[in-house]
Amino acid sequence: MPTVQAIESALFALAPRELAMDWDNVGLLLGDPAAEVTYALLALDVTDAVAAEAKAKGCQLIVSHHPLMNVRWHQREMQTLRPDRRLGRLLTTLIKDDIAVISLHTNLDAAPGGVNDALAAALGLEDPGPLPGDESGICRVGTLKEALAPADFAAFVGQTLRAGNVRWCGEHPVWKVAVGGGACGDFIPQVLAAGCDTFVTSDLGYHQFLDAAAEGLNLLDAGHFPTENGVLPVLEAYLQTQFPALRAERSAVHGDVIRCWKADDPGGLDS
Repeated sequence: MPTVQAIESALFALAPRELAMDWDNVGLLLGDPAAEVTYALLALDVTDAVAAEAKAKGCQLIVSHHPLMNVRWHQREMQTLRPDRRLGRLLTTLIKDDIAVISLHTNLDAAPGGVNDALAAALGLEDPGPLPGDESGICRVGTLKEALAPADFAAFVGQTLRAGNVRWCGEHPVWKVAVGGGACGDFIPQVLAAGCDTFVTSDLGYHQFLDAAAEGLNLLDAGHFPTENGVLPVLEAYLQTQFPALRAERSAVHGDVIRCWKADDPGGLDS
């Protein structure tokens, strides 16, 4: 059976470490590199529920997209290891249950065949390629087979990605589309410079919508989880190909933590 280190090496062949942003924390973050793995669980995030699922199924490894630990998000929590705090409790549980964790984050966002190629494929973009001016190599841009009205495209995105809610603005036909799974609002200037009429991403603020509308850009926020979760089937298939004896499967319990209330009248108060 493969070791944790062998699986990490294979995953870095898919999404090289050097593609990760300098602030990121990727690779083997917890566990013994020499431990053998018969069963790996895949999830976007390592949560208490995912850790419990891994233990119940007898998994020795969790492969996640979002890092188990990252100083950009967990600076204070990473200075202690206390079971009465969220991260400390999770780390303590994983250590006691002897479950390793490998995380692939911005390197998987940028990698060929990774998060954003999976997102572009899901949305049916033709000839997707790197977004010009995006030095990180994360975002992708392509075209639709035929132009759609923004409202129709927003509905298509929501249905295709199984998003609980799609926030959008814009009034121009959708044809040349950029995608950035997760929080990629910082790439809006490059999207505009590339001549895109539409950008699909997540975690956007009100003023980003306001500015995009003024610039003539259709902007869609389809949610962090829905825009990234499509990479898990890619990881599942890859690991099964690389290690035929390894059982690798997606989490059955992990889903989008965000819930959305929907009014019966989508026009809201201004209708």
